[in-house]
Amino acid sequence: MDLKQDIQRVAELIRHAKHAVALTGAGISTPSGIPDFRSPSSGLWNLTDPMAVASIWAFRTRPAAFYEWVHPLAQLMRVAKPNSAHLALAQLESAGFLQAVITQNIDDLHQKAGSKRVLEVHGHLREATCLRCFTVIPAQDLFDQFIADGLVPKCECGGVLKPNTILFGEIPPVDVMHEAERHARQCDVMLVAGSSLEVMPVCDLPFIARRQGAQIVIVNFEPTQMDKEAAVVIHADVAEVLPRVASFIRR
Repeated sequence: MDLKQDIQRVAELIRHAKHAVALTGAGISTPSGIPDFRSPSSGLWNLTDPMAVASIWAFRTRPAAFYEWVHPLAQLMRVAKPNSAHLALAQLESAGFLQAVITQNIDDLHQKAGSKRVLEVHGHLREATCLRCFTVIPAQDLFDQFIADGLVPKCECGGVLKPNTILFGEIPPVDVMHEAERHARQCDVMLVAGSSLEVMPVCDLPFIARRQGAQIVIVNFEPTQMDKEAAVVIHADVAEVLPRVASFIRR
């Protein structure tokens, strides 16, 4: 099949689905100017050892290293705007064709695009939690404060404040993962967009869906471990493909 035929096939699968969900990864946000983590030329982990800055063990011993690393990324996320792929998924949800967006991203771009049911399996940067007393506070100014004074943000009790993102070595939020797994078991179509499907336990979700008989659609530049099990695989730009899928569905 050529690209147009593949896009039409995806549109037909979603149009006729009783319960379609999307699973998105960093690749859906790279067109918005946010770098991903694993691309051969530009991935963040090619520049930095993730265990040195983005693991819970590193955070507990050297939280300043995490704040230094994440600040420019947080700044990019703050000013980034949803691209056409985010908007297409929001349109599909609004029209009743998509039941939820499960995302590995922490950038809020799905919400900014208008998606209502967003399951953030890797957390977000909107809040932070004290590692001592577990108080939760808004996190918007934490990164700017760190850059201004060089001091690791702390709670009133003196405990270190950690943004509510999931670091290496942490378990994803249980309630969010349970909901994501419920959608994986119930869906008859799962659209995987911009995810390498390399991070546990999220990478299991398409396999859970497939075992329940769901059709899997992959839209990602690079091959994934799920390609052989998918009904349709499109190795192309999600920002080009998803709007065209949405356009075909609305016809």
